[in-house]
Amino acid sequence: MTHININGLEVGQEIGSQEFLLTRDSLVRYAGASGDFNPIHYRDDFAKSVGLAGVLAHGMLTMGVAVQLAANWVGDAGKVIDYGVRFTKPVFVDVSEGALVVVTGKIGEIDTENGIVRIDLSVVFNETTVLGKAQAKVRL
Repeated sequence: MTHININGLEVGQEIGSQEFLLTRDSLVRYAGASGDFNPIHYRDDFAKSVGLAGVLAHGMLTMGVAVQLAANWVGDAGKVIDYGVRFTKPVFVDVSEGALVVVTGKIGEIDTENGIVRIDLSVVFNETTVLGKAQAKVRL
């Protein structure tokens, strides 16, 4: 049960920020869980052979870590009732440094009648937005 009072919320209000460090180990674990073993996610030589700057994170992994901010804010991932993004830029994962993805959330819309809040997520890697129109709706 969430303890957020919908009547105390305002559009534009920030709900918080969170950093996620993606490493090559993260990519291996995600590949195993998802079954996505495309070599662009683990082989630099292959990624470069298809015109990429290097190994990149799975788009769905990036999408998944970003929504975590909304789930943490509402206190229950089951209260996230809708979520969508546009993939705008890749997240390249350096072999030694990894990739730091920074997610910030703001309230974009409040539906007090139905108890639903839309959270607009800013998802940034290397000072570049990597997910556009990232929005999660949560039921309070």
